[in-house]
Amino acid sequence: MLNRMSQFATKTFIFWMLVAAIIGFVFPSHMAILGGFVPYLLGIVMLGMGMTIDPKDFKIVLQSPKPVIIGVILQFTIMPTLAFLIAKGFHLPPEIAIGVILVGCCPGGTSSNVMSYLAKANVALSVAITSVSTLIAPFVTPALIYLFAHEWLNVSFTSMLWSVVQVVLIPIIIGFVFQKVARQFAHKAATALPLVSVIAISLILAAVVAGSKAQILKTGLLIFVVVILHNVLGYTIGYLLAKVFKMDYPDKKAVAIEVGMQNSGLAVSLATVHFSPLAAVPGAVFSLVHNISGPILAKYWSSKSKRL
Repeated sequence: MLNRMSQFATKTFIFWMLVAAIIGFVFPSHMAILGGFVPYLLGIVMLGMGMTIDPKDFKIVLQSPKPVIIGVILQFTIMPTLAFLIAKGFHLPPEIAIGVILVGCCPGGTSSNVMSYLAKANVALSVAITSVSTLIAPFVTPALIYLFAHEWLNVSFTSMLWSVVQVVLIPIIIGFVFQKVARQFAHKAATALPLVSVIAISLILAAVVAGSKAQILKTGLLIFVVVILHNVLGYTIGYLLAKVFKMDYPDKKAVAIEVGMQNSGLAVSLATVHFSPLAAVPGAVFSLVHNISGPILAKYWSSKSKRL
């Protein structure tokens, strides 16, 4: 029953995201109280990731490191650079600019692995890139944020570093240790993790929308345009550069998806803790957008593979 509920929640993820956004918009006073729990909710998602990380996932790094290294480098160069250029090109207000750059500097999202599977891409490569980029994110993400957003920033590098360690690295380590110590229980709990992740991410989105209702009404269209552009360019440039590196077709698809789909929950968490509700809005919108564009792209590539 729990497994079926998790599968249903995963398949209908977009629907629950829309529901969460609507609830946060219609009942802002009730949902805004969740704002303080955003880092903990993200920590729960990362804990689940730690419980499902398999050392076998890293075999590909040792067996064929080149595509993994290329994917991770593209992940942490394309999206931050695009975010900075978009912020400058659109002359975004400081808080929105920071929010867009926060999204760009985050590692890939875990949903990218599902999209790679649906797109008939190299899933093993996708998992390896996600795992490696997430594990080095506590050090790389704050450095990139400081590099690209220092002109708008009012927060120290060390405080951001500690935030990412708290909500990403520590929960993953705890989850991984728990998986080894209580393997049987962790295996059973893994069936509930997709459901828990959907609930946690939906609550994060509802909290951010509730806390930013006024700002969304004022700047919503601009943020949607910026986020969609960022997302689509991420897929496109990721694919083209993977092609430049002469990767196989399944690898090119995996890299494009990894680059285009960000851990927007981390961006929301950092914005909530260090900046303002408005800075969290681009992350919330990106979460909605990439969970719509990802399945569309995956379906296109999947149907193309069938024709071939």
